[in-house]
Amino acid sequence: MTEFFGSWNQGPQEEDGEEEVVESVETITTTTTRTRTIPKSSSTKTTTMTTPAKLYGRELSTYDEVDVDELLSKLTQEELTMLAKEVDPDDNFLPPSQRNNYACEKDPTGPLNRKKLIEHINKQALETPDRPEVKPFVPGVVRGKKWIPPPPPEKVRDAEEQITIDLGDEYEQALGTASQEEIIDLAAILGFHSMMNQDQYHASLLNKGQPVGLGWDGITKATKPKVFPMDPPNDTDPDETIARVQQNDQKLTDLNWNNIKNISDEKFEKLFEALKSNSHVEVLSLVNVGLTDRTAGALADALRHNTALRVLSVETNFISPPALVQLVRALLHTNTVEEFRASNQRSQVLGNKIEMEITQLVEQNPTLLRLGLHLEYSDARHRVASHLQRNIDRIRKDLTLRLQFRFFNNLQKGARSQ
Repeated sequence: MTEFFGSWNQGPQEEDGEEEVVESVETITTTTTRTRTIPKSSSTKTTTMTTPAKLYGRELSTYDEVDVDELLSKLTQEELTMLAKEVDPDDNFLPPSQRNNYACEKDPTGPLNRKKLIEHINKQALETPDRPEVKPFVPGVVRGKKWIPPPPPEKVRDAEEQITIDLGDEYEQALGTASQEEIIDLAAILGFHSMMNQDQYHASLLNKGQPVGLGWDGITKATKPKVFPMDPPNDTDPDETIARVQQNDQKLTDLNWNNIKNISDEKFEKLFEALKSNSHVEVLSLVNVGLTDRTAGALADALRHNTALRVLSVETNFISPPALVQLVRALLHTNTVEEFRASNQRSQVLGNKIEMEITQLVEQNPTLLRLGLHLEYSDARHRVASHLQRNIDRIRKDLTLRLQFRFFNNLQKGARSQ
């Protein structure tokens, strides 16, 4: 708190030769400064005296040893309340109830009776009169000003006029005379799914005719779900197939162990060891068979030596992301695998580092055409899709050249024979 004594107007005092005393008293953090100014002359002197600040007649240093907690304990509740109104601690660690002054304290008038409270609220609602209407309600009469939408801007109006397409007299006549079912079928063919419901769309694709009573504004009713028979259990004998793979059976080209439970790791190791020298198995399906990182490592080792496998599926197993990287890296050694599927593993999210590593390995593979693996990052998905499309285009080009070469060879052989 700062107090000033004396006049603020210095001009008249300097002319009269009087003194001006400016006293500044700061009670807590500053010191008392007294400045005495003497009129200007050849022997003008300015004297400044500084004295320590005092609080209630004592120096501030004397209050350093005072126990604040002891002083607060001697105050009454009313004095503490008055003191709290003067103090606002700027401390974010204190709850708001202790930092702010709550001035809405009120003693309860009695125990809470919920039933009487609800009865009182209902009584007040019934007894309170409704607000009188300025204009009474009349059915069919609009009260007040009716809202009229503003005209669209000229740019929007011009754009709508430019969108209009002239289809020609033939198409205009065909669409004008078409029935509603024909227009729905046309919308289904063009792929306008938002213009029809599911029953109309499927009926158009299956050419069954539109359901009765379902137009453009028809509502699809709930239908009973179709019951499909359960897939028959896989009755493949693992021991028998392992023996046939070891014997390099020419008739065994598709090995399917999908959904076979309780296959031991020893059987997987025997199978993968036999695949190293097998030259007839082209499709290997190991979906939901409980593959782990240990067996996946054995499969990766078998892929480095196998030269006949074209399709490999290890979906729905317990393979970790690093083990998936090993499998994708093993595909670089065998240049025959065209399709690799390994989605729905123990870890749904591979991570940015694993996805980038898989992407780099796929970009080095010249024979892979399809990859069944969920990639979360768009950069990895785009790069993988672009590389697979380049592989497909190159194979199509090579196949076209081979067919043309065979065609010209047949023509030359036919000409020579003649």
